[in-house]
Amino acid sequence: MKQKNHEKENKLRERPPLAFQNNNFLLSEEARPIRILSEYLYPLQKFKEYGITDTIIFFGSARIPAPEDKEKYKNSKIYDMIQYYEDAKELAKKITIWSKNIAEKYKRRFIICSGGGPGIMEASNRGAHEAQGISIGLNIELPKEQIPNPYSTRELTFDFHYFFTRKFWFLYFARSLIAFPGGYGTLDELFETLTLQQTKNIKNTIPVFLYGKDFWKKLINFDFLVEYELISLEDVHLFKIVDSVEEAYTEILQELEKTL
Repeated sequence: MKQKNHEKENKLRERPPLAFQNNNFLLSEEARPIRILSEYLYPLQKFKEYGITDTIIFFGSARIPAPEDKEKYKNSKIYDMIQYYEDAKELAKKITIWSKNIAEKYKRRFIICSGGGPGIMEASNRGAHEAQGISIGLNIELPKEQIPNPYSTRELTFDFHYFFTRKFWFLYFARSLIAFPGGYGTLDELFETLTLQQTKNIKNTIPVFLYGKDFWKKLINFDFLVEYELISLEDVHLFKIVDSVEEAYTEILQELEKTL
């Protein structure tokens, strides 16, 4: 009887879980600020560990397939966009090789950073990987499409719950940004960047390039916005449209070399 009472007492005296180890609490509404802070502090720790200070951002559709998968898309209009995958891969590869070549002299590296998923994101990480460089993948939890690609550096691949913390890390180290054709996600990220620069609510000047003249001219009539005074004439100088890997590479390097 005494032993049973002793066991009962010990059970009652078991320590409760520490708050920071209590998943029920950490996933609660009250702990949301902790989760948000974690999505700031964890990437910060990894970026410091890997010496990340300068990034080149690649935006673009998750739906544009790799050339090796093109047979599946023969009857789809997106088949016509497969070349953009190749171009994103080649551009990321060229930038990574250039960055590796100047790293010792200038003590700086310009690291490819994508949204971490498939499509254009995969292509840019793949290009960096083929150049034997590291690259960043800022993945996000979505109902579909957003599965981390195999080419971003494992230790620099993150899975975000909150879009706004992910966007913060897209732009914090950004030294240039190139947007390939894409849908709502690409346009959201692109126009947020342009708006922040237009309103001077971002410290860094981030040169923005839109890749694919036919696509961007057909999608958005910027001249119409200027004509009706919905944006100022100088606002269309917040970006440049480029139409080939060589043109994009030359324009991006011109901007980056100003910072060396």
